[in-house]
Amino acid sequence: MLHEEQHRQHRVSWLRASVLGANDGIISTSSLIIGVVAANLAYESILVTALAALVAGAISMAAGEYVSVCAQSDTEKSDLLIEANALKDNYEEEVIELAEIYQKRGLAYELSLQVARQLMAKDALGAHARDEIGIVDNSKAQPVLAAVSSAISFTVGALLPLSIVLFASYENIAAMVVLVTLIALGALGAISSFLGGAKLHKGILRVTFWGAIAMIATFLLGSGFKA
Repeated sequence: MLHEEQHRQHRVSWLRASVLGANDGIISTSSLIIGVVAANLAYESILVTALAALVAGAISMAAGEYVSVCAQSDTEKSDLLIEANALKDNYEEEVIELAEIYQKRGLAYELSLQVARQLMAKDALGAHARDEIGIVDNSKAQPVLAAVSSAISFTVGALLPLSIVLFASYENIAAMVVLVTLIALGALGAISSFLGGAKLHKGILRVTFWGAIAMIATFLLGSGFKA
C-alpha cells in the first residue's frame, strides 16, 4: 500500500480569506448593533446600522483583500522578472546559487550541483522561484479568489446578527445578538481549526475572546451616548 499524507497548505489562500471575512462580518456587525442598542436608538436606526454594516463591510473586505493580494502578486511578478533576467544573463552563476541553497539544506557539493542542473534543465525559473524566492503554485497570490471569498464570507457572517434585528423583539435584540454571535464565533473557530489541523479549543477561544471584547467595548461606548 502507498503511504499518503493529507496536507492542508493548499487551503491557506481561501481559508484565510473566508475565516477573516466571516469573523469580521459577525464581530463588526454584532458590535455595531450592540452599540446602537446600548444608546437606546430607535429600531429603524438599529436596522439601518446593521444593513449599512453588511453592505459597507462586504465591499470593504473585498476591496481590501483584492488590493493587498494584488500587491503581493505584483511583488511576485517583479521578483520572477528579476530572476528570469538573471537566468538569461548569468545562467552558470544561478546554477551555483541554487546549488548553494541545497548545500545549506544538507546536500554534498557535487550532488547539489547535479540536482541544481537537472532541475534547471527542466524548469530553471520554476526551480529558482520555489527554492530561492519561496513562490510555489499553491501559495501564489490569487486576488480575485481572495476578494470574492472575503465578500461572501463577510456577508454570511453579517447576516447572522442582522437576522436577529429583523426577527427578534426590540427588547431581546441585544441579548440575542450576543448569544448568537458567541455561538457563531465558536462554531467558526472550530471549523477553521478543523480545516487547518489545529486543536479545536484554541480556535474557539481566540475567536470568541475578541468577539466578546468588541461587543463589550461598543456597549460601553453606546451607553455613554444614551438617547
